[in-house]
Amino acid sequence: MQESIRILMTDDHPMIIEGYQNTLLATKKESQDIKIDIANNCDESIKLMNKAIALDYPYDILFMDISLPPSSDGKYTSGEDLAMHARSIMPNAKIVILTMFNETYRVNNIVKTINPEGFLIKSDLTSRELANAFQAVLANPPFYSGTVNKIIRKTISTDLVVDEVNRKILHLLSQGIKTKSLTDSIDLSMSAIEKRKKHLKELFRISDGSDETLLEEARKKGFI
Repeated sequence: MQESIRILMTDDHPMIIEGYQNTLLATKKESQDIKIDIANNCDESIKLMNKAIALDYPYDILFMDISLPPSSDGKYTSGEDLAMHARSIMPNAKIVILTMFNETYRVNNIVKTINPEGFLIKSDLTSRELANAFQAVLANPPFYSGTVNKIIRKTISTDLVVDEVNRKILHLLSQGIKTKSLTDSIDLSMSAIEKRKKHLKELFRISDGSDETLLEEARKKGFI
């Protein structure tokens, strides 16, 4: 019996997506019928997800890069934001994160906030590993690559978790947006934003209280 599998791949490098596609099509089981949609940025990805829900034909697996051009409305700034959106509208879909990020805190944050069914670091990736990950995620998730597992083991005790709104604050500040203008893009009062910034500075152990030092630390740890 044929098993129909709908896949959405989101990555801003067309050649990388082509490689993923070719690998999955070449290594799929005979009983698997694979249909792949492609998005190269946050806008395209959201559009395809919403369309799939409107047609009552949700995706089975979503492959997400983390580093993506933000959506035109500024609501989604990374694959993490897309994965959170996918979780809310397609709770049964399996999410596979593929990223160049291998910084301890960022990897740990993705595991804690998204809890993906698959998590692969691109520098680890071979065709065989992708094929194995695909079948494992379908049959018996999760599948995490060697680097991800090492990082998780090393950071089991870390409590540095940066939520969606705080990531957006960091992203906007890194784009040169002033604190007083953040309320234009984030649906919070100025005092709530200031409180979150204070919390971020405590979280990243910023002793001088400056935004520049906060952004520097956030960059080091892979959050922007």
